[in-house]
Amino acid sequence: MKAITIPEYGGPDALVLSDVDPPEAGAGEVVVRVVAAGVNRADTLQRQGHYPPPRGESDVPGLEVSGVVDELGEGVDAWRVGDEVCALLAGGGYAERVRVPVGQLLPVPAGVSLVDAAALPEVVCTVWSNVFLTADLRAGETLLVHGGSSGIGTMAIQLAHEKGARVAVTAGSADKLDACRRLGAAVLVNYREEDFVERLEEATDGHGVDVILDIIGAKYLPRNVSALATGGRLVIIGMQGGTRGELDIAALLAKRGSVTATFLRARRPAEKAAIVASVREHVWPLVEAGRVRPVVHARHPLADAAAAHRELESSSHVGKVLLTTA
Repeated sequence: MKAITIPEYGGPDALVLSDVDPPEAGAGEVVVRVVAAGVNRADTLQRQGHYPPPRGESDVPGLEVSGVVDELGEGVDAWRVGDEVCALLAGGGYAERVRVPVGQLLPVPAGVSLVDAAALPEVVCTVWSNVFLTADLRAGETLLVHGGSSGIGTMAIQLAHEKGARVAVTAGSADKLDACRRLGAAVLVNYREEDFVERLEEATDGHGVDVILDIIGAKYLPRNVSALATGGRLVIIGMQGGTRGELDIAALLAKRGSVTATFLRARRPAEKAAIVASVREHVWPLVEAGRVRPVVHARHPLADAAAAHRELESSSHVGKVLLTTA
């Protein structure tokens, strides 16, 4: 089969379309014939040599796909060959076929195309597990999303808005902020022109924000703590702004705040299966009702994976970038 490989780490041109052996379904697994794969920041880090796959997982990048069940492993009886699905992966998505633990499969939601369903698993599972299961965002609270126009951001805005929270976002242009507003964001901060701590203090009448979903990391750590409300929860899921920052423990104690850092990719299959099951129960009905939707910026052929990475790294996109195998 065809798959994207990384013979040597480097820039987008390090992604090479190659012939590789197709996967076989083991016990409790299925093989999915891939129609589309989501492109994520984690894939760009893997390409650069900074984010290797967990031990035993495919070296092929790609953390989410949509497609059709092509093969059933031993003990799989809840799915049938030909079922249209999307899936959360630990790797292997940039390929014509991928092996998936059965607990990480989701049906394609009604009203979403098979291709665009690839934009859902990674972002929905990331947002749901971090904002709602970990940070316990509640109706009436304020959520700050850094990178509001990203794939993660566009999903976080929609889900938090649907759950009755007030959403604040940071983004780098008026067009991106307008896209966030249309998805339900109420407080819009252009990080190139404004200080988000000052804007959020003003917008919350000095209360601060209850939950922060942060993809930046070290660069924003002190200001994120400053922006928290009493009892606020900071959840760090990325490190685009570096890996080492200074934490003012006194400031955190004064706010009785918490800082949590999580990765989804390296979690055990049982943990991922629990998140996927919760997403299917709580989020899929919102998607099928049209109240939450995947936001897709562009679709590229699998052979043009380098172009997809360039687009993602340019930060010109709003929502998700996909690769298609057709």
